[in-house]
Amino acid sequence: MIPSLPTRGIARWALLSLAVGSFGIGMTEFVVMGLLPDIAQELLPSEWASDPDAAIAQTGWLISLYALGVVVGAPTIAGSVARFPRHRVMVALAAALTLFNALTFLLPTFELVAASRFLAGLPHGAYFGIGALVAADVLGPGMRAKGVAFVLTGLTLANVVGVPLGTALGQEVGWRAAFMLVAAIFLIATVLITVFVPQHAGSPGRTLRAELKVFRIGQVWLALAVGAIGFGGFFAVYSYIAPLVTEVAGSPEWAVPVVLMVMGVGMTIGNLIGGHLADVHLTRTLVGGHATLAAVLVLLALTAQSIYALAFFVLAVGLVSAALSPTIQTRLMDVAGDNQSIAAALNHSALNLGNSLGALLGGVVIAAGWGFVAPAWVGVALASGGLVVAGCSVASDRARTRPVVAS
Repeated sequence: MIPSLPTRGIARWALLSLAVGSFGIGMTEFVVMGLLPDIAQELLPSEWASDPDAAIAQTGWLISLYALGVVVGAPTIAGSVARFPRHRVMVALAAALTLFNALTFLLPTFELVAASRFLAGLPHGAYFGIGALVAADVLGPGMRAKGVAFVLTGLTLANVVGVPLGTALGQEVGWRAAFMLVAAIFLIATVLITVFVPQHAGSPGRTLRAELKVFRIGQVWLALAVGAIGFGGFFAVYSYIAPLVTEVAGSPEWAVPVVLMVMGVGMTIGNLIGGHLADVHLTRTLVGGHATLAAVLVLLALTAQSIYALAFFVLAVGLVSAALSPTIQTRLMDVAGDNQSIAAALNHSALNLGNSLGALLGGVVIAAGWGFVAPAWVGVALASGGLVVAGCSVASDRARTRPVVAS
């Protein structure tokens, strides 16, 4: 914990610096989804020539590999660096993100680009996890979910501005230009964090072995499952948003960045709403959010042939899913006990397991010839699964805390 709260001006600049990094993470994670056809044409030319749908599905592995990097990196990095000063850790993570995203736009083959996407995912979870702890301390007691939501604001704003801009730039100039822009944003974030984030002590007594004890807590596993399964419903749709717009709704390619911007607006609003609702009533937000996400995905699947209906329900999907993100993060921190560093990062392992699962299953149903609407139905199934797990987690809590009535 920092010894005293920074002044309002210092706190504002510190949070802004962290948000710039999360903006870059939002771009690097999501800009791939709008550029899958462009990447497939360049890196998989023979596959594209013979079967474009299969080439797009194979390129979807870049999404899954990034997500796998997050899953691997979040607990190992966050647990390993828990004892170090958090402001220095944030600088190192931002610098690593700069390097690995630079590799994505420089490397020449599909296999090397795939490796760079895995590497770029490694610092993701630790950045958000440790950054959330710093932001929560900067804002002070009683505002943890709002602190988490503020760090995530950069990510959601990336979906309003950065991802549509990067997608349009990639379509016009070449997909590599989008990642050159991402690397530049991370370089700026590295400088800002170095200058403006105040000294913030770590937990000197914590070790990776001690942090890994979090996995002995049953409720942690349930919270992780909620994120991994339920959030997969969002990513099943988002991963294949480009062909959904162009092939299903029959809109031109320029409409893809517009729809991505609409989703980003929904995510930005949902993130702010989710931070508030999670502070008011965490478990109701957790359960109700997954039920709403499943319902909205059903409506999207049924109406995707209309670009106007598609845009509306994409907005709704972004809003509901983003509201769940700070909710799941706060739930993990609540059930993790003293293992706060690794718990805050594990949220992003869970969400990116959902990313990988949604992208993988969405690609499977497309490759099977079921069409580009099929991932939306995959999303319905995953969101419903998240609802079931969330209900089990809440019911388990209630059973454990229910007073024993003497017979």
